[in-house]
Amino acid sequence: MWIGWIEFDILLGDVHSLKEKRSVVRPVLAELKRRFDVSVTEAAFQEQYRRTVIGAGLVAADRAQLVDVLAAVERFVAARPELELLSARQREFHSDD
Repeated sequence: MWIGWIEFDILLGDVHSLKEKRSVVRPVLAELKRRFDVSVTEAAFQEQYRRTVIGAGLVAADRAQLVDVLAAVERFVAARPELELLSARQREFHSDD
């Protein structure tokens, strides 16, 4: 069994309040869950309205599937015009590690 996650440091575009931030971040989280069947969260900067960290994680039977899903999640986030991806960090572990 393989466990993996990816974390995105994101700068939000034309956002001027926490309410506007939620209106940008929540649909992204929902679409990641729906499209890729991953667990997602806003992991940091909850009180800053122009910045966020989004994390996605999953468990897969083999490493190839895990890598494919995490790469697809990264492409999806990077392609969003309302998000400026500052960095992405990815980790993978086998259950025997």
